[in-house]
Amino acid sequence: MKLTTLILILVLFSTSVYAQELKNTEIGNQLSDIDSILNEVLKDHHVAGFAVAVVKGDEVIYSKGFGYRDVANKKVVTPNTLFAIGSATKAFTASLLGLLQKEGKIELDGKATDYLPSLRFYNQEMNSQITVRDLIAHRTGIERYDYSWILFNTSNRDSIIHRIKFMQPTAPVRQKWLYNNFMYLVQGMIVEKMTGKTWEQNIKEKFFVPLAMNRSNTDIKEFENDSDASLPYLTTDSVTKKIDYFNISGMGPAGSINSSVNDIANWLKVWISGGYFNKKEILPSSYIGEAASAQMVIHGGLPAEHKDIHLSNYGLGWMISSYRGHYMVEHGGNINGFSANVAFFPSDKLGIVVLTNQNNSPVPDVVRNTIADKLFHLEKIDWNGLAVKHAKESSLANKQTEDNTKVKPILNTKPSHALKDYTGVFENGAYGKIKVWLDKGLLYASAGENKMQLKHVHFDVFDPLTVDKDGKVDSVSGNHLFNFISSQDGKIQSISLPLDDLEKPIIFEFKQEEIILSLKELEKYTGEYDLGNLICRLYIKDNKLFLYVPGQPDYETLFMGNDIFNIKALNGYSLKFEGLEDGKTNSVSFIQPNGVFKASRKM
Repeated sequence: MKLTTLILILVLFSTSVYAQELKNTEIGNQLSDIDSILNEVLKDHHVAGFAVAVVKGDEVIYSKGFGYRDVANKKVVTPNTLFAIGSATKAFTASLLGLLQKEGKIELDGKATDYLPSLRFYNQEMNSQITVRDLIAHRTGIERYDYSWILFNTSNRDSIIHRIKFMQPTAPVRQKWLYNNFMYLVQGMIVEKMTGKTWEQNIKEKFFVPLAMNRSNTDIKEFENDSDASLPYLTTDSVTKKIDYFNISGMGPAGSINSSVNDIANWLKVWISGGYFNKKEILPSSYIGEAASAQMVIHGGLPAEHKDIHLSNYGLGWMISSYRGHYMVEHGGNINGFSANVAFFPSDKLGIVVLTNQNNSPVPDVVRNTIADKLFHLEKIDWNGLAVKHAKESSLANKQTEDNTKVKPILNTKPSHALKDYTGVFENGAYGKIKVWLDKGLLYASAGENKMQLKHVHFDVFDPLTVDKDGKVDSVSGNHLFNFISSQDGKIQSISLPLDDLEKPIIFEFKQEEIILSLKELEKYTGEYDLGNLICRLYIKDNKLFLYVPGQPDYETLFMGNDIFNIKALNGYSLKFEGLEDGKTNSVSFIQPNGVFKASRKM
C-alpha cells in the first residue's frame, strides 16, 4: 500500500492582467519580465498550471494565470480559476474566533473544553490547561496524527473529535510547537457551538460575502462542478498525472476552502490594511496585531543557506519569519493535487498569493520569493534554479532512504496461522477500524474507504498493496507493514502498524463481535468460584454477565462463544468456563497475560 501522506502543512494563460496599465510605472517596470520568468517556472517544475496575484496597499497590481487547469482538454488557468488552498484555510478559521472574542463570546485564553464540552484530551491535566490560543498556535503537545483523518476519512466531525482523547501527547502543553490539523477542527466546532451555525455558513457570511469572494466555496462538489475549476495533479519523475479530488469536509476548518487568486487578493487587503476592506471593518485591528505576531516558536530559525532569511515563529493561523530584511507573514497549503501560499508583508503593504494544481509543489514559494525580490529591489537569487536542484537532490535522497529502510523479506517463512485466523475487525481509538477478510484465498483489508490486498512478507508480517476503485492492485510495496500479533492463547490479538512517524507503532486491537445470550443461558455461569482462597463472584446485571473480584471494580464481560467471555475493560483478559453439572459450570479459567489461573465453583 502506498500511503502517500498528502497532509495539510503550513507552509495560467490569463483572461485578465491588472498589471498591463502599470507598465510605465515603477512597479510595472519592476515586473516587466515576470511573465517570462514564471513561464520558466511552469516548464522547469512540470506544473499543470498556477495563478498569482500581487496586492499593493488596496490595489491589485498583478494578476495572471499560467498553464492549464485541465491538461487533457487544454483549458487554461485564469486569475478566477478555483484551486484548493489547503491549510491557508487556517487563517480564516482562526479569524472567526477573533470575531467571537470581539463580541465577548469567548476569550482566546479561555479553556477550550469550556467552549466545547464534548472535547476531551488524553488526560485531565490537558483538559484543564489547554486554551483556545493553544489550539490556534499549535502548542497542545499533540503530534499530527494525520493518518487518522486521511486514512480513516469521514464527514462526521463528532466522530473525529472523539478520537482526540486517545492521542497521547509527546510534549507538555506550550513547551513545543507541534502542527496539528485536529486543533483547527476543534476551533471550527467551537464556532459552530457559539453561533448556532455551521463553520461553512460562518466563513461565507463573515468573509466570502463582505469581501466579494464570489468564486470561493467550502464544498468539494461545488468545486468539482464549477465551470472554471482546476483538476488536481501529481508530478512524479517529471511525469504529471491527474489524481482524484479528496473530500475533507469532516476536517473542513483545517483546510477545505477553494478559491481563486482574485478572491484571495481581497482577503490580503484586509490584512494589509489592518482589518478593513472598502473602508468597512472585517476584522478587529487588535486581532490582526495578535494574529500576525509571534505566539509560539516553531524552531530556532537561524540563517541557513541565505543569511538574510531567518526567524521561524507561529502567530494565529500564520507563520512568521524575516525575509531578507522584511517582516513576512504567510501560510502554505497542501492537499491532494494542490499547493498554495498566501503571504503579506505588513510593513511594506504588500501581499502575494500563488495557487497551483500540483501536489506538494515548491512553485508557490518560488513565485512568491521571485516577485518579492523584484519589488523590494533585492539582489537576485535564482529561486527557480535552486528549487529544481533541491527537487532532484530530494528525489535521489528519498529513493535512497526508501531502499535503506525497506524491509527485506526473510525467505522460506510462512504465516503462523491459517489465513482465516487473521480476519476480523481491529480498532484503535485515535484512528479507527481496520477490517480484514478472506476472498478467494487472498487476504484483504480496508481502512475507511481504502482497500488493500495483504501480500505476505514473512512470518506474520504482510504488505498492504493498494487496490484502486477499478480493482487494480498496485504492485509497489511500502513501509507501512501490517504486523499481526498473537496473544498467549495463540489467537491473533492485534495489528501493529507504523503511522505518522510516531515513536512507537500504532496498535489496532482485535474486536470480536459479541454474541448475545438469554438470561437462561447466562444462568449456568453465575455463582461463586474459589481462586486460591480468593472468592470471585459471577452475576447477571442488565442482561450481562459481570465479574466481581474483591478489592477491584466490577467487570462487564462479553460472550465470545465456546463458553469464553472477554473482560470488556481489560485487553488480553478472558474467562473460559468448563464442565457442566446440574445445569451449572463447575470451574472457570482466568486467562491473563501473566498466565492461566483455574478456579473451582464453591459448593
